[in-house]
Amino acid sequence: MRIATWNVNSIRARSARVVDWLVREDIDVLAMQEIKCKPEQFPSDIFEAAGYELAIHGLSQWNGVAFASRHPMTDVATSFSGMPGFLKGQEGPGLPLEARALGVTVNDLRLWSLYVPNGRALDDPHYTYKLDWLAKLDEHTRAELAAHPDLALALMGDWNVAPLDSDVGDPTLVPGVSTHISPPERAAFEAFAAAGLTDPVRTLVPEGFTYWDYKQLRFPRNEGLRIDFILGSPAFTDLVTAASIHRNERKGDAPSDHVPVVVDLTLDDEDDDRPMIF
Repeated sequence: MRIATWNVNSIRARSARVVDWLVREDIDVLAMQEIKCKPEQFPSDIFEAAGYELAIHGLSQWNGVAFASRHPMTDVATSFSGMPGFLKGQEGPGLPLEARALGVTVNDLRLWSLYVPNGRALDDPHYTYKLDWLAKLDEHTRAELAAHPDLALALMGDWNVAPLDSDVGDPTLVPGVSTHISPPERAAFEAFAAAGLTDPVRTLVPEGFTYWDYKQLRFPRNEGLRIDFILGSPAFTDLVTAASIHRNERKGDAPSDHVPVVVDLTLDDEDDDRPMIF
């Protein structure tokens, strides 16, 4: 089974490109972020014609997450326990939840498509929201794994954190000034390792960016960031046999500013009768 995550940066602008990639790369399940539309606006027909069913969570022209899967999806959830909301100029509990999390179960795999808040600036309320959002996700994850230690769980998406210095090639990010690289953000990301999750892609693909800004020739200069991740529980990571970052999807006409991140899994009941290629 091939599972992927991709911040598509407006699915209505890139549906044909995304579906072409899904079919060409033989992807079974894709977690999408920043779809930027409501479910009724999603270009479902082209996905369904290619053999994919959809789970969609979008509330407006901002944010939004979705799954495209060749396999049935169950236990759909549009938030995780304790997930905080956000409303500019407001604080406290009970704020509206944004469309940033979507959970589904596919073949006993518990998968989440996550679009972590950007943070905007170190002194912006959105930065505090980001740290709180990650902390609550960490609490939810720990509780899930405590209750189900053998759960094959994957948290996939745009984390808006570059956890290592080697993940930063964009010269505009300045320590002590910029988000994505601040010590609290990196500590919040690292907390998931303490919760028992690992990054199987990093193990197999140690280097490589997943995002390049559209401005200032960032992609031709390879001045990118590694901010898109698949973090897996031990039961999930044990199934991973290969991983890849599809850098070429940043090329061509009207690309997203992110590229897909892919893992290959071998499931116990999986009968792979495709021809071997040497």
